[in-house]
Amino acid sequence: MRKNRRVLVGITGGIAAYKSPDLVRRLMDRGGDVRVVMTEAACEFITPLTLQAVSGHPVHRCLLDAEAESGMGHIELARWAEIMVIAPGTANFIASMANGKADDLLTSLILASEAEIAVAPAMNRQMWQNPATQDNLQTLRRRGVRIIGPAEGGQACGEVGLGRMSEPDEIARELLGDGVPKLLTGACITLTAGPTWEAIDPVRGITNRSSGKMGFALAEAARDFGAEVTLISGPVALETPSGVERIDVVSAQDMLDRVQEHIGNTDMFIGVAAVSDYRPVLSAENKIKKDRDSMELKLIRTPDILRSVAEIENPPFTVGFAAETERIDQHARSKLVSKKVNMIVANNVAGKEGAFGNDYNTVTVHTHDKSMSIDRNDKYGLSVKILEIAVSLWKKQ
Repeated sequence: MRKNRRVLVGITGGIAAYKSPDLVRRLMDRGGDVRVVMTEAACEFITPLTLQAVSGHPVHRCLLDAEAESGMGHIELARWAEIMVIAPGTANFIASMANGKADDLLTSLILASEAEIAVAPAMNRQMWQNPATQDNLQTLRRRGVRIIGPAEGGQACGEVGLGRMSEPDEIARELLGDGVPKLLTGACITLTAGPTWEAIDPVRGITNRSSGKMGFALAEAARDFGAEVTLISGPVALETPSGVERIDVVSAQDMLDRVQEHIGNTDMFIGVAAVSDYRPVLSAENKIKKDRDSMELKLIRTPDILRSVAEIENPPFTVGFAAETERIDQHARSKLVSKKVNMIVANNVAGKEGAFGNDYNTVTVHTHDKSMSIDRNDKYGLSVKILEIAVSLWKKQ
């Protein structure tokens, strides 16, 4: 799986625009988070409503967006995108790119972004062969733009030759690889993610630095594997993955209650959440005033969600996470045994390179038979590898 999955699809004014909804769908099938930008000419061939329905997001058309931060939607989109693909890329738009124009939203995005850029040309065979077009393409290649296609065959004008836009599946494969195997089709997966918050008073609480990124990435990957996914999340500022049922909770007890409601229909439980180990015995009804030099806070253990799932009668296949700062693998294997889970994923949360808040990580998967290290990858890529291991063990039960 490619680490770059935030894909901006730019659609220009060519008849091959009719293939663009299929391209969006193919990219999403491979785990892509897709946004669409259309030129005014593209809207003459296909409607923005069609692309919005397929992508699940509003289609962007205007250079200056009154609803965006500072009215500069193009800067927000440029920062968001990891890959831009122009499909179809007409001869006119390729010329604009080669000359560095920025007279509409799409050309401005290309200049304002550090994203990887690809173009899937689509034009009449004579336009493709024209030396001006070929010079423009060479200019783009020198700048690092990837050219995908074109294909040879019948064209809308009735001629036959090079110039057809490559098929959507081929473009998606070039950008995001072959996707993930549908190893969990029909399975129900329940995941926990993020931190929990144990209130001291209405404004203070015990929590941790978990961002929820690993749990949300696993939810995305499980969805892409074909599973029906329920994501039970503590307080995080993350967008819900499309096709995933999300349940928001606050405390460890809240999380346990929601897990218990869903566990009866669960085939695999993955406990990614960094659950607070302790909570205050008493939570003050009003804000505690700073009128003393010291304060004692009495704590009590919170419920062990992972252990409670593993110990039920006929438990689901259970995967835990061990967030440690030292003796990582030793502590993880101890938890594997004591919590009676099938598999545990150990990660280092110490320092700036630790797992909390970062987009990349390195983990070790421990089972009762062996340990397997997974090299540094983005969290979606790690999720795919973790799920492949989990599924192989689950199916052997």
